[in-house]
Amino acid sequence: MLSAEQLVQKIHSYQPSADADLIRRAYHYSEWAHREQQRKSGDPYFIHPASVAEIISDLRLDTASVCAGLLHDVVEDTPSTLQDISRDFGEEIAEIVDGVTKLGKINFTSKEDRQAESFRKMVVAMAKDLRVLLVKLCDRLDNMRTLEHMKPDSQERIARETLEIYAPLANRLGIQRIKSELEDLSFRYVDPDGYKEIVSKLTKSRKERERYIEGVVRTITSRLAEAGFAADVAGRAKHVYSVHRKMKSQQCDFEQVFDVIAFRICVESVSDCYAVLGVIHSRWTPVPGRFKDYIALPKPNMYQSLHTTVIGPGRQRIEIQIRTHDMNRVAEHGVAAHWKYKERISGGVAPEDAEKFGWLKELADFQRNLKDPAEFLESVKIDLFPDEIYVFTPKGDLRVFPRGSTPIDFAYSVHSDVGDRCSGARANGQIVPLRYKMRSGDVLEVMTSPQQHPSKDWLDFAVSGRARGRIRAYLRQEQRTKSINLGRELMEADLRQKGMSYAKLSKNEEELKRLFEAHRFGTWEELLLAVGYGKLRADDVIKTLRSREPDAVEPPKELKPGRIEQIVRKVTGRDHSGIKVSGIDDVLVRYAKCCNPLPGDAIIGFITRGRGVTVHRRECAKAFDSADPERRIEVSWDSRAKVNRPVQLKVTTANKPGILATVSQTFSAQKINISEANCRASDDGRACNVFTFTVADIGQLKTVMKALAKVSGVVDVERV
Repeated sequence: MLSAEQLVQKIHSYQPSADADLIRRAYHYSEWAHREQQRKSGDPYFIHPASVAEIISDLRLDTASVCAGLLHDVVEDTPSTLQDISRDFGEEIAEIVDGVTKLGKINFTSKEDRQAESFRKMVVAMAKDLRVLLVKLCDRLDNMRTLEHMKPDSQERIARETLEIYAPLANRLGIQRIKSELEDLSFRYVDPDGYKEIVSKLTKSRKERERYIEGVVRTITSRLAEAGFAADVAGRAKHVYSVHRKMKSQQCDFEQVFDVIAFRICVESVSDCYAVLGVIHSRWTPVPGRFKDYIALPKPNMYQSLHTTVIGPGRQRIEIQIRTHDMNRVAEHGVAAHWKYKERISGGVAPEDAEKFGWLKELADFQRNLKDPAEFLESVKIDLFPDEIYVFTPKGDLRVFPRGSTPIDFAYSVHSDVGDRCSGARANGQIVPLRYKMRSGDVLEVMTSPQQHPSKDWLDFAVSGRARGRIRAYLRQEQRTKSINLGRELMEADLRQKGMSYAKLSKNEEELKRLFEAHRFGTWEELLLAVGYGKLRADDVIKTLRSREPDAVEPPKELKPGRIEQIVRKVTGRDHSGIKVSGIDDVLVRYAKCCNPLPGDAIIGFITRGRGVTVHRRECAKAFDSADPERRIEVSWDSRAKVNRPVQLKVTTANKPGILATVSQTFSAQKINISEANCRASDDGRACNVFTFTVADIGQLKTVMKALAKVSGVVDVERV
């Protein structure tokens, strides 16, 4: 941990005009505020904000960012308020601290919603000032470095969140150092066995690898010197998670991952980059299809470099990256390399660079249209998808999309009306279906029709968060209209049976006011919607109308327990589901086939009229496709119930004799009976095996998956 003076000296080394007194005051204020607190490790809590400030200074950020790093937990964890921070350190620092602070005082329906809403708030703040996100990333990095002191379930949850949200965010900001470290630290807790295996194999081959790297660096350096280039050459093994990702994408063992080693060449100018590429290709044979020009087409995070893979010494594949010194600085520090200290523009970023982070503004705009925090978080994960494709408009403008995107995504990126009316597309002049997966370099043109409207099928192939959000919004509005009409029909029918007039009631302001107060609705349309969804019975509305004392009527906010049970029992014909609905025991439900939840999974329920309550896993994308948040209901597993649920595992193995028998024995050793197996060999020497069996809970499934992963010849184990 740096002392206050050491921190000041470090900041002065890159920003001589930094306010030393402000940094010292923030340092000592945070130290005093956290004086009685300890971390899980037993260390003084202040070590954490001091470490965060040090990481921020490693990125060479400004004084306000460093001070915010020192103070980022003061408002959340101590009696100090945001007003105190604003008064003592200024509005600028207070705004950054507020953006990073979690929403600890707001009650959400669940822990997951609280996390999602915290992230939503951070998105709004970071769109206004990028420093909010940079401080948050540094905070998360220090927390990940000390994650071993947390409970195992917390370790996995935090690590998975880091891998899905924060590492991709670091990547989008171009901060490769933080992105790589976050990925490796997360991988260590998400898949401990896989992490240890790769680290062990990298360690065993380290000396041999270091000798190889030294030899290649000498060869490249001398070759370039002969050609008249002054270049810095370095080599390294790819980080652990990068190797794991290659093993998974190529479905191979560690020994079959060829380009584990990457070399970087830094030269003076862009023209030198292309000239050096020619020297490298004249020395070693390039691998076809493995050349990428990120100088001519920079990544959205401003990363620029030439990438080529060649057959190097010993017939080994090696990746070589060629860039200028300035490009290398951006590759290491991302947006932080473009920081401006003299004036505060877009949170410290120059206007020409701020434009490249328009995706943050879009994210902030997007969240305003999504009321459901969990859906917003799910959409963000899609938009942070690490692989991108580059597609051109007919006018030659470049647009970037997640890999796998289709013309629907392209249409919605132009305008929501264009997306809603999209009826077809042309790629490179040829008519293509809406399911067509766009490829880098495509020139895409969208065709529209006034008669066209979004359909639920579009959600099967739309990829970007913007497109999926717009489609869902349209479908929900359509569903909402249908439910209001259904509610009106039910009310009319019940009122008619009781000799009452629907037309008169809908115009009687005094009676409507009584209804709204008794049932807690603001408008007649909201009440009809609740009836249409099945949350409120028309009979309960009529009872309220006939009651002289509306306060005596118990306001049925949702379906009463008996009503839910009647609906679900009628549909399922079963006696016990093992699910509690809104704290009510013994409610039978339907399990969603799209995600097949198991006891122990985080789950959520949706009321489906005529079919009871459908339960999804919380991370299931299908759960949010067209379900209105108003239909959501909190559900939880009943610990007293013994529920065996069917599940499928996809086990990818080497195609060799005896492997299937070994895998089957592993199931038997875990006392699990395979009810169905589908095994298929492929041309690449692999076999894809899908096993169906029943388990009691998620813990038993994880035990089976870990045991299978340890079997020699098993490449990958994945829950279907």
